[in-house]
Amino acid sequence: MTDMFAYNYLMESDQETLRLKLKTDRATLEKQAKWAGIKPGMRVADIGCGAGKTTFYLKKLIEPGGEIVGIDNSKIRIKDANHNFKSDSIHFLCKNACNSLDDIGEFDFIWVRFLLEYHRLTSFEIVRNLTKILKPGGIICLIDLDHNCLNHFEAPEALIRSLAGLMNELETNKNFDPYAGRKLYSYLYDLNFENIDVDLYAHHLFYGELNQSNIFNWITKAEVAAKQSGYDFNEFKGGFNEFYEVFKEFFLNPRRFTYTPVITCRGRKSLNGSPG
Repeated sequence: MTDMFAYNYLMESDQETLRLKLKTDRATLEKQAKWAGIKPGMRVADIGCGAGKTTFYLKKLIEPGGEIVGIDNSKIRIKDANHNFKSDSIHFLCKNACNSLDDIGEFDFIWVRFLLEYHRLTSFEIVRNLTKILKPGGIICLIDLDHNCLNHFEAPEALIRSLAGLMNELETNKNFDPYAGRKLYSYLYDLNFENIDVDLYAHHLFYGELNQSNIFNWITKAEVAAKQSGYDFNEFKGGFNEFYEVFKEFFLNPRRFTYTPVITCRGRKSLNGSPG
């Protein structure tokens, strides 16, 4: 794979490092990683590690004796990760997971959480690429949202139409995949992984009053992704600005009900080491 698969990160902004840190829930992350089979002593790759908070939490699960390498395409977030979390057993590298990673060695466990949704056209090729650095018998864990940002009750009709149009615009023109989660099983199946297992539950489940972290995460997503999408928001006379105000009014109303499914898929690379 080459740099032809490079991309412009949809959520890039001066607040993105903070957003990624605030939305990382340690208890949820640990539950997912333990379910996938992470164990002490493993060598782990955290692909799309962002600012390194997830990498830091995963490291706690592979002690004693484990080593983890966080990989992200953003120089800004790798710099932040190195400043806050680097240690003798935690390393961070600025690399594009779409390209060859052969120079970083092999891993017992590869973690890919909320990355593939930003690579609709090449997500399968990314997973295939990662199998090259997974040891025979090693585990890969893929985690992504499904039907992303599309489940809201009881939102104004114009807001529902604009969100559907927005997500279609992101899917068509920004390489974003609102349905990334449902594809994960097929990727591992087609690559001949063994012992594949799948879990599905609500990642977002919002009703009543929200905490400040969830408010910041969603309002920032509505502002940054929507503004950078190129969508015209013709459902509203005031365009994006009116959409943004209507979304905030809906989302901050404790009567609102919003949810997003997350799908977690794990598989073990065959001992003969040959992917599909």
